[in-house]
Amino acid sequence: MKKLCTIILMTILVITGSAKGINSPFVQVKDGHFLRNGKLYYYVGTNFWYGAILGSEGQGGNRERLVRELDNLKSMGIDNLRILVGSDGERGVTTKVEPTLQIAPGVYNDTIFAGLDYLLMEMGKREMVAVLYLNNAWEWSGGYGFYLEHAGAGKQPRPNEEGYPAYMNAMSKYATNKKAHELFYQYVRDVLTRTNRYTGKKYIEDPAIMSWQIGNEPRAFSDAAKEPFAQWLAEASALIRSLDPNHLISVGSEGAWGCENDINLYERICADQNIDYMNIHLWPYNWSWAHQRTLKKDLPKSCENTKKYIDAHLEVAARLNKPLVMEEFGFPRDGFSFSQESTTTVRDSYYRYVFSLVADNALNGGHFAGCNFWGWAGYANPVHDQWQVGDDYTGDPAQEQQGLNSVFATDTSTIEVIKEQVKNIEH
Repeated sequence: MKKLCTIILMTILVITGSAKGINSPFVQVKDGHFLRNGKLYYYVGTNFWYGAILGSEGQGGNRERLVRELDNLKSMGIDNLRILVGSDGERGVTTKVEPTLQIAPGVYNDTIFAGLDYLLMEMGKREMVAVLYLNNAWEWSGGYGFYLEHAGAGKQPRPNEEGYPAYMNAMSKYATNKKAHELFYQYVRDVLTRTNRYTGKKYIEDPAIMSWQIGNEPRAFSDAAKEPFAQWLAEASALIRSLDPNHLISVGSEGAWGCENDINLYERICADQNIDYMNIHLWPYNWSWAHQRTLKKDLPKSCENTKKYIDAHLEVAARLNKPLVMEEFGFPRDGFSFSQESTTTVRDSYYRYVFSLVADNALNGGHFAGCNFWGWAGYANPVHDQWQVGDDYTGDPAQEQQGLNSVFATDTSTIEVIKEQVKNIEH
């Protein structure tokens, strides 16, 4: 059935004339679907936010581990990695990723750029592709707060010190701070105009990059900021398009949840002509669909709410005729344990359910084109619940308990679920 749907869709592409450039080395969007190497592209991927740090030769770098992780992921059938370009700001801040790339506006730690170069080279060798996000609404990599501070808005609160309400109220000022935007735009220019020191390829000419993403979970953070928020995203996407005509662009949004629960705002920002495809994120525990002591009992409700959330956004995807990717989703380990020795029975069931929705769409040529689970920890061996300098990087950033949402190389049952899904999509 899937082969028949694929033949029909590819025939439509050719007949309508939209197959121009169909053999491009870059991932493309044509008539609401991803194309890669001339074929429809549905995928299971993961979040590998620390990839550029791991690829460096400075603090936190471990190229031997990086190569081992990539080989393992490729062997599982995973070829799509969502990655942070780099963290911003000073070091030594609890709950923030380090080492940082952008020490001050326009001042860079070149070892991290070298790490990103090395990562992209190694991914290219394995025919893997990267989704690279450039900003962050949250504190764990700098992002909004970094740009606000350097735009003259003063010291910004951190959730671990003053709580999330104070943090989110402060971040709502980002949408209207033109100076902060300009600092970010210069960063975008500096990143996109780079040339990889190992391959000699300009970033804008590298097929190992699938897309540029404006940010990780960009939000307005208030109703009053929704209009300027949409304007900022439009400006940012237009800038990226002016610098790079080859790669896809996306917002990095959680969906309606990240748009002050305004799905009309979500549709508006995704309708922009420079936004090629749509993203949603989904967190049953964070969104109080599942609870620490009742994870198994709450699984049916989590699955039911997951499908409702995806379906609501698929309706938008159908109207806009754009692919939809659930590029973040996670579920805690059994017993809310952080130990990689603990079981993952409930998580495995949740993963299997989410993956089945992608597989069903692939069979029917639907707009739900892929998912990136959060997140890959691989061969990490965390020694503290709270990340400390010198600890291995896991799938959980510095503000979260290490092991909370991570998939380790030793999680054999989860890995079997992932492999099974890859086969379902391929066949």
